[in-house]
Amino acid sequence: MVGEDNVTIKSIGPPVAADVRAGPTPVVSAEVFVVPLATDDPGRYLVYAPLRRAAFVGNAAVVNLMADLREGKFDLASDPDGSLVEFLRRLEILDAGPEEKPITTFDGDPTPTSVTLFLTTACNLRCTYCYASAGDTPARSMPLVVAKRGIDFVLGNALRKGLPSIEVAYHGGGEPTVNWHTLTSSLEYAREQTRQRGLHVSASCATNGILNDKQIAWIVANLSGVSLSLDGLPAVHDSHRPLVSGKGSSERVIHTLRRFDECEFPYGLRVTVTADQIETLPDSIDYICANFAAQRIQVEPSYQMGRWRDAPSAETVEFIRGYREAQVRARHYGREIFYSAARVGQLTNHFCGITQDSFALSPDGNVSACYEVFSEQNTWAKVFFYGYPNTEKGGYAFDLAKLNHLRRQAVQHRDYCRGCFAKWNCAGDCYHKALTVGGGTEFRGSDRCHVTREIIKDQILTKIAVSGGLFWHEPHFVQAHSAGGKKVLL
Repeated sequence: MVGEDNVTIKSIGPPVAADVRAGPTPVVSAEVFVVPLATDDPGRYLVYAPLRRAAFVGNAAVVNLMADLREGKFDLASDPDGSLVEFLRRLEILDAGPEEKPITTFDGDPTPTSVTLFLTTACNLRCTYCYASAGDTPARSMPLVVAKRGIDFVLGNALRKGLPSIEVAYHGGGEPTVNWHTLTSSLEYAREQTRQRGLHVSASCATNGILNDKQIAWIVANLSGVSLSLDGLPAVHDSHRPLVSGKGSSERVIHTLRRFDECEFPYGLRVTVTADQIETLPDSIDYICANFAAQRIQVEPSYQMGRWRDAPSAETVEFIRGYREAQVRARHYGREIFYSAARVGQLTNHFCGITQDSFALSPDGNVSACYEVFSEQNTWAKVFFYGYPNTEKGGYAFDLAKLNHLRRQAVQHRDYCRGCFAKWNCAGDCYHKALTVGGGTEFRGSDRCHVTREIIKDQILTKIAVSGGLFWHEPHFVQAHSAGGKKVLL
């Protein structure tokens, strides 16, 4: 059984408490999923009510009782003293009134207060699995005037909304720090503009870590954090993330991380796992935890797109086994690893920003909703690019038909996801990857879905384990909804 070390997860079985039944037949008041557990002890099921943030492991008798209750039937013999019904009431699965679904929606022209700048498609690495195939096409770099327009737009929105700050993020289909002038100058501009208006700006960056000491010092002094790519053991990292010259890049990245740690600068690591390196994943996580102070360690199977589109898939049962062992290694250091679609601590209908009016600018200044679609030449640009500079009125003009199509990719509109126990945690996963897998047709699932469900199941079982081993329930949990969205009760 998956759970915290040395903690037993118990099954709910025959009732043992006093008779507490009274009144009418109990009513199921939660969306409940029953997930068989593949263990040496068959007949055990994970019972999960995501919107009640409740779960337990039960036997077949419990599952059958709940099935009867769903149909409005109740056999006294199935719960002779009423203790099981009372237990389900305590978890808000029975007789607790309607659930509130974690749904926010967006309409009209977007008014973002955060801008992501795709600074360049140029890169100083030639990663084997690069989704962007960075370096294979002519480089495009964002001029400062494009960055300033985006900053002015989100600043104006913040002022109209009466908000105290804006956010600027640096990303791209290449390495953002290659366009160093626009990066530093745009942040200086954002700081000056917000200062004049009594607002604040926070800034972050995604980077491959190939930085000189001057750049490192600037980042430490000016950014609130970075997301940096490191694939674990130096030999593993070097095999897939070489410099343009072909030489391994781990030495340069490690230098950057050492400097960040010396300065106690906050950063997260992104570990990409290719099929040939799955077996090394636990040792890679061990190496990272023993040597670096990363606050977050994200582990993802490599995506079959860009330069890696014809490579073997890493979205396999072997990845799940490797991830589980890597999680054990991380916990030895008091750390956790995470995978983007497995978020049992979060209830939402949005996987990412594409359904929430994400505002990202290409080097040419056009508006994309997706960090992986950074160029107008991308295969799916016609889906994800929804705006462009309004040269007559200033600001941006938006194609609401495209934007509304993206907004409708939230999980409540996904037929395939409707019966999935992970839907309010995963929220339908990445739409860009779904298009890539399905070729633009209706999403019918992928190998990644199995990975997601297994890791979320692990997370739920761990919640049960650390709650005492019998059940997990957080009855007073309040889900934070995305700013700018309208809450919808269904």
